[in-house]
Formats: sequence, structure tokens, C-alpha cells
Amino acid sequence: MTKLQFKFSRRPLRALVFAVTAVLASLNVHAQNTDEALAAQYYQNAEYDKSVVLYRKLFNDGKNQAFYDPFFNVMLKLRLYDEAGKVVKKQIKNNPGNYAFSVDYGRLLREGGNEEKANQWFDDLISNLPKNEGAIRDLANTFYRADGFDYAVKAFLAGRKSLGDNDAFAFELISLYRYQKNKVMLVEEYLNVLDKNPDVLQTAKNVLGNVFDNNADYELLKSTLLRRLQKSPQNVAYSELLTWQYLQQKDFDMALRQAIALDKRLKETGDRIYDLAALLLANQAYPTAADALQYLIGKGTENAYYIPAKVQLLNTKNQMLTTGKFTMPELQQLEKEYLSLLTEIGRSGSTAFAIQQLANLQAFYMGKPNEAQELLEGLLQKPGLTAAVTGQTKLDLGNIYILTGEVWEAALIYGQVEKDFPGQPMGQEAKFRNARLSYFLGDFSWSKAQVDVLKSSTSQLIANDALNLGLLITENTETSADSAALKSFARADMLIFKNQLPASLAALDSININFPNNSLNDDILMAKARIYIKQGDLQKAVPQLEGIMNNYRTDLWADDAIFMLADLYETRLNDPEKAKTYFEKIITEYPSSLYVIDARKRFRALRGDKLGS
Repeated sequence: MTKLQFKFSRRPLRALVFAVTAVLASLNVHAQNTDEALAAQYYQNAEYDKSVVLYRKLFNDGKNQAFYDPFFNVMLKLRLYDEAGKVVKKQIKNNPGNYAFSVDYGRLLREGGNEEKANQWFDDLISNLPKNEGAIRDLANTFYRADGFDYAVKAFLAGRKSLGDNDAFAFELISLYRYQKNKVMLVEEYLNVLDKNPDVLQTAKNVLGNVFDNNADYELLKSTLLRRLQKSPQNVAYSELLTWQYLQQKDFDMALRQAIALDKRLKETGDRIYDLAALLLANQAYPTAADALQYLIGKGTENAYYIPAKVQLLNTKNQMLTTGKFTMPELQQLEKEYLSLLTEIGRSGSTAFAIQQLANLQAFYMGKPNEAQELLEGLLQKPGLTAAVTGQTKLDLGNIYILTGEVWEAALIYGQVEKDFPGQPMGQEAKFRNARLSYFLGDFSWSKAQVDVLKSSTSQLIANDALNLGLLITENTETSADSAALKSFARADMLIFKNQLPASLAALDSININFPNNSLNDDILMAKARIYIKQGDLQKAVPQLEGIMNNYRTDLWADDAIFMLADLYETRLNDPEKAKTYFEKIITEYPSSLYVIDARKRFRALRGDKLGS
């Protein structure tokens, strides 16, 4: 009889053992993950006594370094200083090159009330640093992560000394000084960097502009720069930063003086002076802007800025006259200077801006619309004009057509520009002007349809103007009586556009008489305010704006009125305290206003003027 023989195989047993081991490992991992999640949850809920039990188990079971930080922190929360001390000392012994544990020990001493010992411990860490850039940076960064900013600075400064390199760790120190708002050392460190690396000048301006809070900060920068310039008078970066400092303080004359000195010393062609003149003009510093442009003209006819400076000088005089009170002889003198310039240089694309300015002056201020029209039509006949010059000239011509009553010609030429510049700011401006013309003429539905399209314009200014016009139409066409009142208001608005200000005031006054229950009161107040400002009668403008602020707080023009009041008191009525109050009102009561960013900037500047005085 044959015996059946069985051969025993070990493979199934090995597979079984492996499977059981894998399952147990999986269970362990699952348990660990559960404990970790629970420990973190307890910590977040400030149940530190429960959290520490789990973190102790997690840390001790696997000696897992990942649990060291939360375990150490929860021990500090529970003031388990003895246990924490044993744990961190063991970590220091086992990880001699890791500064994180050494800094933790100092934190432990401090938390336990041993401030003096902690400081000594930190000082010893710094004094025992090797002459190794990596080790120095490692210790400083460890202090930084532990919120020990003062010791991070000390580590970097000690590192400089040990390496014998006074320029080492400059940008790390700049970041720390900036975080600490240590403005004295921030200025010193930036000036050290600029001495060797002038390319960081713009970054320095940006950082200092963000960190500085008041006039005293800029005075600190000025005094430090002047001291440095006495030792290094040829340092261009210092001189440029000093010019910037004067501009921040609105000391425009000193800014120009400094810029001219640089221009002469470096034998430049006038680039910085021309750029500065544009900035001065934007800040309505007209006399200083004129001085800058005269300096450029004085460089002679061969200089590249001779013609642009002459054109901008007349533009400066134009703005200075037309934004305030003026006399007809003053306008006639300015017209004469424009014509003299065009005789000297000729009428072409290079003088197009001057021609456009002269046409606007003649049409809207001197009662010479026909001469202005001929001037612009003549410019359009000149060869070689850029598309932008042609487009702007047509827009200006459209305005004059409205002035002379040729409204269909105006609509046609605006339409040409819109077609020539589809989706571009100039095309959108043309579309808005056509929409505004329809509003002037009382065609509110077509005007509203056009401005609704423009609300998403890439130009914030056009989008805002479109939004305002759309709301004006929507809010004042709910009834036939409202629509009739709005037509009267639109006619008055067109008179303002034509610069026929006395007639527009009379038209506005008639609206409340003819339509006593109209919904345009705030719009009428705003229109009158703008008229008085154009006339230079600021004392009459203020009550109109205050009326909007006090009686129409939630209406369309509320934030506009407050911002205009702030601007008037700051730039023209010489009352910075009132200006500051109104800028603050914009910031706190109208946080979504388009004026918030500008208001905050100007409020800080005014607050600084007070603090630094």
C-alpha cells in the first residue's frame, strides 16, 4: 500500500506572519494618528492637561522628533519646567549642532522667571558662535522664529564682527529693523547698503515710505543723509534719496534745488528735472514746476527737452490760471505766449499738446470757439500724427462742437474715436462722452444703456464716471415729474460743461422753483460746489459740500463731497486740521469709497506734519 506523503510548505506561514504584522503596524499607525489628532484638538481647546498626556506618550514611545515642539510648548503652558528642562537638555546633548534646542532652553529659563539666566544663556550662545556664516545665520534665524528679534539682531551683528565684514547680513538686518520699526537703525542700514549698492534705491524708498509714519521720521532721514553727504558729497544715491525726502515733506523748492545740483554735477541732459517738473505739476506746485521748466529751457535749443519744456511751461501757467481766479488780460497774455511758441517751433505732432491746450483756452475761457475749431481742424491735416494725437484732437474737437451747438458733429466725431480705439481707454472715453452728450440732450434711456456697458471699463476713472451718470439717471427718472426735472438739470450741467457758469447757476436755481418736490437736491448742491470751485469762490463751495455731507450721508455724492472738502482745506484753504478730520471720515465711514487709498495716504501725511512739528 502506497503511503501518502505530505510536504509541509513554510510560505503560507510566512505570509500569515507578514499579514498579521502589517495589520498590527496599521493599527499602531491608526492609533498614533488618532492620538496626534486628539492631542492637537485638546491643545487648541486649551485642555493642556489632556494634551500633555498624549504628546508625552507620542514623543516617548517612538522618540519622534516631530512631536518635540508641541510637547515642549504644552509643557511650558502647564509650567512643567523640570520635565521640560530634562527633555530639552537631552535634545541639546543628542543634537549638539542644532541651535533650536539651545534657544528653547533659554525660552524655558525665561518662562520660569529666570530672566537674567536666560539672557546670559543667549549671550553665551552668541559669543560662542564659530566664524561660520551658515552657523551665524542659523542661530539668528532660530531666534527670529522664536520671536527673539533683539537676539537675532545681536547674532547678526556679532557675526559681522567675527567675520570682519561690516556689510554681511545687511538685508537680514533690514528685515529685522523693519519688523521692529527701529527706524533709526533701518535708515542707517539702508544708507550702508546704498553706499555700495545704489541699485536698491527704489526699494529703499518703497520700504521707508511704508514704515515712516510722520514728519519726524523724514526729519530723521534728512539729518542722517546730510551727515553722510558731508563725508561723501559725491554719493549720488544719497543725493537722490535726499531729493525724495524733500518731496515727501512737500518741500518742493529744496527738492528742485537738490535735483538741479545733481543734474549739474553729473552733467545730465535734464531727465530728472523733467520728471520732477511733472511731479511738481501733479502736486499743484506751479511756481516750482515753472522754475524747473525754465531751467531746462535755459539749457538751450539743442537740448532734447527744449521743446517739451516750453510746452509744459505754458501748460503749467495754463493750469495755474484756470484753477483759480483770473483776468482776461492774463488769459490774453497766455494766448500770446502759445502763439509765439507755435511760431517759433511750428505746428506739428511735436507741438500737438500745446495746440490742444490753446484751443481749449480759446474755446472755453476766452469766447473764441471758432478760432479754436480752426486750430484743431488744422492740426488734423498735418502729416505724421500718431493715432493717439489724432484721437485726442478729435475728442477735443467734439467738445468744441458741443460748445458751438453742433451736437450731431460732436456725436459723429466721438463715434469715430470709439471705432478707432475699440476696447481701449481712449475709445471708452469717446463712448462716455457720447453717452454724456445724450444725457445733456435729454435722451436718458440711450445714455443709460451706454454707461451700463462702461461700468466694467478698464479705466477706473471712466468706470466711476459711468457709474455716477447711470445712478443719476436711474434715481431721477422714476416719474414723469422726476424726468422733467432731470432734463432741466442736464441742461444746467451742459452749461457747466461749456464753462458758462453764471447761466448754469441760474438754471440750477430754477429747478427747485419749477419742480419743488424734485429728487435732485444733492446733485444740485454738488453742481453748485463745482461751479464755485471753478470760479475760485471757495467760501461759497464749502457750504454746498457740507450740505451734502450732513443731509445726504448715504447718497451718491456723500464721499465725493467729503473728499472735496478735505482737498480744499488741505491745498487751498490752509487748514490741515480740518482736512485731516475729513480724510479720516472717508477712511472710517466710507471704507469702500474709491477715495480711501488716497485719503489714508494724505491723512497719514497730515498727522505726521502735526506729530513732527
